[in-house]
Amino acid sequence: MKKVLATLAVLSLAACGGGAQQRSAPSPSAARLSTDTPKAKGEIDSFTWVIYAEPPILDYAYAFDYPQNQVLANVCESLMQWTPELKVRPGLAEKFEQRDPRTLVYTIREGVKFHGGGELTADDVVYSLKRHLDPDVGSYWISTFRDVESIDKTGPMEVTVRFKQPYSLFNEQMATSAGTVVSAAGVRSRGREYGTADGGLDCTGPFKLGAWAKGQSITLDRFDGYWGERARSGKVTFTFVPDSAARANALVTGEADGSYMIPTTALAKLRASGTGTVYAGPNLTTMNLIVSDLAKGPLADLRVRQAISLALDREGLVKATLGEFSGATSVLAPAESWRNAASARPSAPPVERDVEAARKLVAEAGATGRKVVVAQSSIAPEFLVLANSLQAAGKEIGLDVEVRPVAPDAYTALFSDPKAREGIDLFPTSWYLSVTDPLSMYGLFQTGQFENYGGFSDPAYDELVVAANNEFDPAKRAAITARLQEAAAAQLPWIPVADIANTVFLNKRVTGAPTSIAYLYYPWAADIGAA
Repeated sequence: MKKVLATLAVLSLAACGGGAQQRSAPSPSAARLSTDTPKAKGEIDSFTWVIYAEPPILDYAYAFDYPQNQVLANVCESLMQWTPELKVRPGLAEKFEQRDPRTLVYTIREGVKFHGGGELTADDVVYSLKRHLDPDVGSYWISTFRDVESIDKTGPMEVTVRFKQPYSLFNEQMATSAGTVVSAAGVRSRGREYGTADGGLDCTGPFKLGAWAKGQSITLDRFDGYWGERARSGKVTFTFVPDSAARANALVTGEADGSYMIPTTALAKLRASGTGTVYAGPNLTTMNLIVSDLAKGPLADLRVRQAISLALDREGLVKATLGEFSGATSVLAPAESWRNAASARPSAPPVERDVEAARKLVAEAGATGRKVVVAQSSIAPEFLVLANSLQAAGKEIGLDVEVRPVAPDAYTALFSDPKAREGIDLFPTSWYLSVTDPLSMYGLFQTGQFENYGGFSDPAYDELVVAANNEFDPAKRAAITARLQEAAAAQLPWIPVADIANTVFLNKRVTGAPTSIAYLYYPWAADIGAA
């Protein structure tokens, strides 16, 4: 822990300088949040949903962003299911048993039909999970399986997962795309085209993939052979609108019936339109600045990262663009990620703006005048405001901050393609967690993890991650995770900005959508029906 403790001391000294300071802003108020909208009163023929980008592919192995998961959550199911309350319950596995810290057994639900006509078997489950381990597939979910030793069929409808070392969050991960089950025959028959507009899908959800008009829309059709509750709508059409103002206009005019991730800049317009209702629900999302390379460039020096963190006007950003459901933060894991833990989120360093101290750190690092490149995407107006705010702060502390616009698809590539990050020092993100546990955030910075984009590496930090992963007792795991939070706040592998609530708009015609971030893995569209 020497390295961690040393950097904690440096951060404490840096934060004690003069200059303007900000008090910690509150996290989104739980009193203003709900986990659902009024239940549907009946069925409807169809509804239209607007999203900010077209999914590049719908293969679950690459479902690592909002557009893909919003669609797939209604078509492809997982072993476990995330609920609107952000808890986990049985899905395609009717039950599970943690027989010992290294052995997890799933009993597979019988009588489940695939969209292509086949019936779910334990062999399909084994095949689906093992795809993540195949280097030829190149799954974006490989980190979930890094400690898996074997995945075997151990009974007619039983699958056993054995681990090299205990992994306490694995079962939680089985409610995400990491636990998606598909027809093995369906994937094999489609080969490389599986999950594309030409290849299609073969899953078990309440909707099946319909028409995919490239660049325009994806349609889902109700699957009448679904094993669970019948979807209340016969059809769902997703339209792709990258521009946030155009998305808001589509909601106001009725071209679209609803949308998640409502830009704060559109809230007043939508409320004033009288065409529907804006809801806010529990989220596992924080706005952060991802440091894309900790090995070279000015941000390789911790003092420069500290300086940027100290210079950011978080509260100004929250007030200007993130709005009433957000709060400035100095830690990476959102407050809601602690909702199922044995304790609330531990106290964090105060949110402080200290330009003088930041300027001194830049000078001490020998970084005065050096260029820092920040990627900026049009998918969210707050990203532009954050990038511009960072550019202004850079001038105050002696850094030359260049804001580099990137197209929506290029922005998405930053999260999966190292080549796309070349020449970029920082990029903003609304980073969501797929598991309701703060360890799922702090585990990202373990050496070698897929999402550890900057290459952060600290043996003492790695040891804490392993200890937390091995701990099945929630209270003990939370205590270890609190130490990880402290270490991450000191070393800043990413720079935290704000906690963000989830928002959804529904027009007067429809209702039933959950308001929490569960929509990324829960079949939310099946709940939407007549208002």
